[in-house]
Formats: sequence, C-alpha cells, structure tokens
Amino acid sequence: MDRKKLLQIWINECIGEDFTLSDASADASFRKYYRVKTSEKSLILMDAPPEKESISDYLKIGLEMVNQGINAPKVFYKDQKLGFILMEDFGDKTFLKEFSSNRLKNLYIKAIDNIINMQLSLKINNLVQYSQKKLYDEMFLFNEWYLGKYKKIKLNSNEIADMEIIFNKVISDNATQNQYFVHRDYHSRNLMVLENNDLGILDFQDAVLGPMTYDLVSLLKDAYIELEEEDVIDLVINFWEKVVEKNLLQKGDFSDFYMQYELMGVQRHLKVLGIFSRLSIRDNKNNYLEDIPLVEKYLLKVSERYLFLLPLKKILLRSIDA
Repeated sequence: MDRKKLLQIWINECIGEDFTLSDASADASFRKYYRVKTSEKSLILMDAPPEKESISDYLKIGLEMVNQGINAPKVFYKDQKLGFILMEDFGDKTFLKEFSSNRLKNLYIKAIDNIINMQLSLKINNLVQYSQKKLYDEMFLFNEWYLGKYKKIKLNSNEIADMEIIFNKVISDNATQNQYFVHRDYHSRNLMVLENNDLGILDFQDAVLGPMTYDLVSLLKDAYIELEEEDVIDLVINFWEKVVEKNLLQKGDFSDFYMQYELMGVQRHLKVLGIFSRLSIRDNKNNYLEDIPLVEKYLLKVSERYLFLLPLKKILLRSIDA
C-alpha cells in the first residue's frame, strides 16, 4: 500500500474524525512531517519509514524532556512498527522567522537557558556517548564530500597530514570539556516561538552525551543566521556565567572557555560542510548549497585566529575559489 494512504488510514484510526492533511516540513533525513487539522485542533504527524529511521530514540528522549518541563512536543499517538507519531503542533513560527524581530536578544537568552536546563535535568539512560571516533568521522566528511566530491579538490600528502593533526587537536580539546546532554541540531529551524513567547524544541532524536559547548555553537554559529561578533561574545559570556553559577562548570579564564567554544565550532562546521555537500550530491537536496558560504565564513574566521589552523585556512581559501 502507498505510504501516504497508509498514514491516512492510521490517522483516522487514531482520531476518529474528519481531517485535512498538508505538508508541514521535511528535513535532512528520511523523515517527513505533515500537519493534521480537524475542526477543533491541529496536530503534527511524523512519518519515519521504519526501514530507514527508528522513532524509539525520539520517543524516549521526548518523553524525558516533557517530564522535566522542557518544551518538546507531547506525543498523543504512536506506532513504532509503522514509524508514525501524532504529536503536539507548535505552529509554524520558527526562530528563523523571528530573527528580525525586536525580541531577538530575549529569544537568544531563552534559547541559552534551555540549553542549560537540558544539561541540568536530562539524565537519560543509555544515551550514546559522542565518541572520539564519531567526532573524527563527522569531520572527515569535509575531506570526503566537501573537498573531494563537491569542490573536486584532492589533498596532497602534506595537506592530508596537516588535516589529521587538526582533527586530532580539535577532538582532544572537545574531549576535555564537561560532558552533558547534547541536542546536536539546536538551531533556528528547530526552535519554535510559541504563543507565550517560550521556545519549543524539535528534532532532538540524535541527542548524545557530549561537550557542553556543542549546542551553544549550533545556536550562535547557526548555518542559517549570522550574528554580529560582539553579540555572539556577549551571549557566550551569558552562557558561561550561568553554567558556572549552576556548578555545571568550574570557573576559570573566559578566554580558555571561548577557545573551547571556537574549536567545537570547527568540528561542527567541518561536519556541516560535508553533510550539506552530501545532501546535494547523494540525495539531490540542493537547497543546502545556499547555506555553505556562511559555514565557510565561520571556519575561515576561526582559522585566522589560531596558528595550528593555518593549513585549514589555506585549504579553505583554495576551495572557496574552486
């Protein structure tokens, strides 16, 4: 049976009343989202084909978030065998759409407070560790997909060795950070501005236990929004002061913490360039190519600030011109 027909039958069995079905969004995975509207309510349906995506982690993590008072969508109906979830609808006002509003600073403060609340309260059993191998494999996507397949650049042996040194240095620094709940995609497209001006959090199924600055980097060095550098520094200070106050981090020199934040950004942005390239080449999702220049800019800026990243700067400059 056609999957769209199958989900319509399943929705009818769940809610037992007339409804309309429209596309809500799609993401970089195989998941699709639909908006289900009846005469009195609106719900979101997640369609995750079970042969390609499991919904078990989404259900487990989402339930714990809701139990801890964190704004994840409440699940009303689920079928793990079929890969369907009917859940709360947070509307269509994303953080990205609100970017130009005069509430911007308050929204970022709320988003930072959410990160800290997740780190404080989410102690999920069997949460996967963000291993050094995983950190490395993600960065290697830059070599394989961004440089090799998208930019058609082949590194020489010295450049390969230089990148290995950079990867290992970044991983070593990431590993020294305090380890907490990491959402892993905490950015403007996955944060919803609710009617009470609170923030709803989406797309958390890939969460891991990992470095405490990861979600902060995702938020403040967003692939879809560019903030002024002085605003970023103010917001990093805001986060740093709060995690010290909450005893999530022992107070040290802020410049050391900021370097950790920046090197976490190197890891994430190498990964993102690889993923965006792969989405275009392998999955024919070419809209992500539009967001590559900002990610390149983030990497270029940070590679100019640290001497050991000089080889990366040279490779980036070559690839941007390619």
